[in-house]
Formats: sequence, C-alpha cells, structure tokens
Amino acid sequence: MAFPIKVNGKTHNVDVDGDTPLLWVLRDVLGMTGTKFGCGLALCGACMVHVDGVATRSCITPVDSVGSSAITTIEAIGATPAGAKIQKAWLDREVPQCGYCQSGQIMSAAALLASNPRPTDAAIDDAMSGNICRCGTYVRIRNAIKQAAS
Repeated sequence: MAFPIKVNGKTHNVDVDGDTPLLWVLRDVLGMTGTKFGCGLALCGACMVHVDGVATRSCITPVDSVGSSAITTIEAIGATPAGAKIQKAWLDREVPQCGYCQSGQIMSAAALLASNPRPTDAAIDDAMSGNICRCGTYVRIRNAIKQAAS
C-alpha cells in the first residue's frame, strides 16, 4: 500500500505494508541511513527521529501511524535552531567515540533543547535516559547539551 510521508520537508510516497517500521522506510526505501538500527525494541535510542518535533523511536513506529506528521531525521536536524546548536556543541566537545549512537543522541538532545532551552540536570537526565552509548561518552554528552543551552 502507498503511504505519503513528509520527511525533512519533502513528501515521499512509499509503497510498503502499513506495519513497516518507520526506521526501515527511512533506511531501506528512502536511503536515509543516518538513523541507525540498534536493538529494534525501543530500548537504545539509536533510531531516534522527530515526529512533529517529538523525539520518537522509529524502530517501533509503524509507517501507517505517521499520517501527515512532519518527520525530521539526523540528515536535516542541523537546519533547526536547536539542532544546529547541538551539532556545534557535539563537535566542540568531541562527543563521539565510535559514533554509532550519536545520531540518536543528537536527535534526543535537539528535541530537549527545542522544548526546553535551559534544561536542568534532571531534565537532561530524563530526556537522555533512553539513549545508550556503549562507549560511555555520557559526560561529554551532558557537557555538550549544557554548552548548546548556554
């Protein structure tokens, strides 16, 4: 079945089953490989995208649930004010180590700053708690979020 979805400001018609996870539509159908597959169970955060500005795990989001919502991926987050600040801070603070989780981390951090430009440590912990970094760059992630918020 064909579904029109709006990704990074452009509408795409995708011919997939309605229960196909948004992650696989983005990666396999649209060729946007910045969003990563981590666990497939919404536990790690590697697949994070924004759906109408809300951080959303694309591995468990069926494409038929998206409707006319605006989807933003890591490929376009730098065009948003919060995303641009986060990406700059990520580079300034040399956050990535292996880098695999970083697109999801950036998407969660950008959603946090878009909704709360001056987050407390507790707000940062809450927003980032669902993102796992196997390399343990959590201190650099927190410092980058604080830099972007200042």
